[in-house]
Amino acid sequence: YFLFISLLFIVHSSIALAQHSDSTRIVNQRWKTQKIQQGIVWKQAHFNNLFQAHQEINFLVIDLKRAGHRLHLAADPTQLKTTSTFAHENKALAAINAGFFDMKNGGAVDYIKVDNTVINLTKSESARANAVFAFSAKEAHILASQDHPAEKSEFPNLLLAGPLLLRNNTLVALPDSPFNSNRHPRTALAITADHKLILFVVDGRSPQSYGMSLKELAQTLKWLGATSAMNLDGGGSSSMYIRKANGIVNHP
Repeated sequence: YFLFISLLFIVHSSIALAQHSDSTRIVNQRWKTQKIQQGIVWKQAHFNNLFQAHQEINFLVIDLKRAGHRLHLAADPTQLKTTSTFAHENKALAAINAGFFDMKNGGAVDYIKVDNTVINLTKSESARANAVFAFSAKEAHILASQDHPAEKSEFPNLLLAGPLLLRNNTLVALPDSPFNSNRHPRTALAITADHKLILFVVDGRSPQSYGMSLKELAQTLKWLGATSAMNLDGGGSSSMYIRKANGIVNHP
């Protein structure tokens, strides 16, 4: 009994130490930083040992008080377009991929509304799609879809995706599944306590960047100061476009 308790304590202590080291790496990292425009900053870094793996991270920080009015969703009901194509068509300063797309029929599989026009209806209900990003020129929120149903929202711009990762500064419990628990490239949105929006991409499936589980993704965003966060379409779709850098800055 004593041996069992001792071993359990050692294992738990090792996990706690690893998490502490990871959080320190994120918080103390010397991020390569570039100002995109007033209120919009791009940060990038490579980690040799984050969650015991190589990781390549890019994220944008948008001050919602200064640049929130510049947010825009771009979507197409029937076509499949790359992130850079959407960015070029809309003359974007920066862009990330967002909703889960329909490879067979084009468009997205979940509800999207742009400037009060519904672009895509939800094609099939999914437990994964339990979060909404809703915004206007004055405010932006990441909300649980059960509290804020997409079809009933009065926000002019809304994206349904998920899963929800952080809610009220608390990690959301996620079921154990390959989608949630395996490491993949990931794209995510997060909002901080000081009203900044984070657009986040981590590469994966390569020796240079392993990618993250959704739990690791959520924890990383929390260490970056997020109080609410949601997962977007990951895998080979994960991409970040920066006009000043002449296109896609990560490695899809």
